[in-house]
Amino acid sequence: MSAPASRRRPFSRPSSSDADGPRARFSQLMPYLLEHKGVLAWVIVLSVFGAAASLAQPVLVSQVIALVESGQTLGSLVWVLVALVVASALLSGYQHYLLQRTGTSVVLSARQRLVRRMLRLPITEFDTRRTGDLVSRVGSDTTLLYAVLTQGLIDAIGGALVFVGAIIAMLIIDPLLLGLTALVIAASIVTVGLLAGRIRRASQEQQAKVGDLAAAVERAIGAIRTVRASGATEREATAIVDEAKGAWRAGIRVARVSALVVPVAGIAMQVSFITVLGVGGFRVANGSITIAALVAFIMFLFMMIMPLGSAFGAVTSVNQALGALGRIEEIIGLPGETELDAEVRPAPPLDTRDAITFEDVSFRYPEAAHKTEAEKLLAEAGQLGPAEGDPSGLDARDAGGEPDIARSDAAASGDRTVLRGVSFSVPRGQRVALVGPSGAGKSTILSLIERFYDPTAGVVRMGGVDIRAMDRAALRSQIGYVEQDAPVLAGSIRDNLLLGAPDATDEQCIDVLRAVNLLGVIERTTEGLDAQVGEDGVMLSGGERQRLAIARTLLAAPPILLLDESTSSLDGLNEQLLREAIDAVAENRTLIVIAHRLSTVVDSDRIIVLERGRVVGTGTHSELVASTPLYRELAKRQLLV
Repeated sequence: MSAPASRRRPFSRPSSSDADGPRARFSQLMPYLLEHKGVLAWVIVLSVFGAAASLAQPVLVSQVIALVESGQTLGSLVWVLVALVVASALLSGYQHYLLQRTGTSVVLSARQRLVRRMLRLPITEFDTRRTGDLVSRVGSDTTLLYAVLTQGLIDAIGGALVFVGAIIAMLIIDPLLLGLTALVIAASIVTVGLLAGRIRRASQEQQAKVGDLAAAVERAIGAIRTVRASGATEREATAIVDEAKGAWRAGIRVARVSALVVPVAGIAMQVSFITVLGVGGFRVANGSITIAALVAFIMFLFMMIMPLGSAFGAVTSVNQALGALGRIEEIIGLPGETELDAEVRPAPPLDTRDAITFEDVSFRYPEAAHKTEAEKLLAEAGQLGPAEGDPSGLDARDAGGEPDIARSDAAASGDRTVLRGVSFSVPRGQRVALVGPSGAGKSTILSLIERFYDPTAGVVRMGGVDIRAMDRAALRSQIGYVEQDAPVLAGSIRDNLLLGAPDATDEQCIDVLRAVNLLGVIERTTEGLDAQVGEDGVMLSGGERQRLAIARTLLAAPPILLLDESTSSLDGLNEQLLREAIDAVAENRTLIVIAHRLSTVVDSDRIIVLERGRVVGTGTHSELVASTPLYRELAKRQLLV
């Protein structure tokens, strides 16, 4: 059954844009600044000296004018004025360097916190969030924090000193002129204050749209071969351009609101200047003040207006940064997977010789926070059941052609339960195989052993201990896990091998490559173990990627090995060689193997048959052929009986 023709259009991605999303408070920005309080304190000291040098200049200019009017010699006064100008410029330049350096350090600090938190989030968070949006938070959002220091906050602090000093000097020179100027300034400050909230909301929406764009690009590039082969290049390009236009429109809204701030400062300066010239000229004419005093007042006026413009700019940059910081703090504020363990009440340990035990385990995937339009359309068309719709991608393949009863039932009921009362044990040192139709829950069992998820009900034990009572790092150090899709990380062969065994020697790496018949990969290049595998291992064939993933696990040699379809991409020869390598390393180790090709597991010590999330048979190959109809049917289809 195909989707209706009216629905055949480029699938839209879920949007993360939300103008009412999480907003950061200024207090949340302070920890990033206080990490560099020593440098910032020095910057403030420089600002004080710079402000003093600037404020002294109008006083000296006034004295120069007074001396010229009276016909007296200037003496060294001019040189003092020149020295003040030069000192002010030098102080400003050094302060600018320190701010640039500190701004870069703030961005680094934010990225460190964000990345460390992101890589420790529960797997369910990655199930419901898009990779591109997370990448955007690390890159684009953190960059906006740079502007707080380099274009806003600290400049505003230095400007505030000049602002206050100028007001005091203007009050001494002529309180009336200051009062008229203050009315204009107050009106401009109120206007900018009203615009600040709109700037923050618009900036937050812009950053969310940039996240949508990054997610769309990551999606298309990650599947570029499929996109090309499907003739969908133009459709995907159009979809990404649409996201880019959305980010552009959001940026225009930020620019439109921010642009309102600029003329406010300009108007304030013009009106203040005209007022001071008009009223000040009249007061000079009637002898209330001197020309030298008026010139000094005008210079102080400009000194007051210029930091006011910087302060208005700081309002824009700080509000943009707070919008981005809201997205950063949203991730940092999420609990890591270990922090959730405090809520778990593990079962007491049991005295057992079993390596792994499942006791009446049930599991239901949580509802996805974001469900793509593609998933919705396929589900409506009857092509996608909840198991396939799981963002985790577990149990989503049907390599054996068996009828997928579990999915059709789940699709009809809308239930996302994958396992229902599963109980079995895996004795130490034995090889146990999990078989059954696609969607029966086999890969989910391995994910529960790894504690990517915790059971909805029941207990999973390792050596008689509820794994929820174990430290996650200690648990996973006992397990080697080869995923179904055999992921390979961008980098070299050595980088991939050392992922789980960072202290392994080159000789050990070569030995394990020989064991999985992968020496040819390093022999066909002069780089050897440093040969690059490309993004997602694109420089390797599917079988080579799978063998490299297995070699990575074998090199770590943990006591328990979990192999999910570990030979599905191999030809007969390499499958046999790999089985021999696994047999060699499996001595005195526990293996749990998932396989659609029963020929790879018929010699297992125990085979567990799963159907519709339940165990329907346990035994050896010959026992199951005699006792379990489903297994017998699978064996017949693969010509094993």
